[in-house]
Amino acid sequence: MAINYNLAKVYALSDNDTEFVMQIITLFVTEVPEDMKQIEQGIKEKDHKLAYAYAHKIKPTLDLLGMTVAHQEILEVEAWTKREGKRKEIVDTFASIQSQVDKAIKEIKKDFEV
Repeated sequence: MAINYNLAKVYALSDNDTEFVMQIITLFVTEVPEDMKQIEQGIKEKDHKLAYAYAHKIKPTLDLLGMTVAHQEILEVEAWTKREGKRKEIVDTFASIQSQVDKAIKEIKKDFEV
């Protein structure tokens, strides 16, 4: 049973098309970790445009997978990039998102053998 993610929106969107659900899951597992690295790099280097681009890219995926807290926090990252905030204020938020993504990926891999 999924604890760190929820596929209800994916199933609803796809009309219970399991092939589509698997595509979404596979994209999440393969692409989001790389996108997270780009956000982290953007934060470390104060490259607000880089961090924004990748935060914006993964935002709908977090929402689609029912990762409500991570979705709210990625909105905070986007807001931080727009106001070009100080790095230390966003580090904990990013760490929280990273932790949630890692847990969801681990759980998805176990649940779906992806």
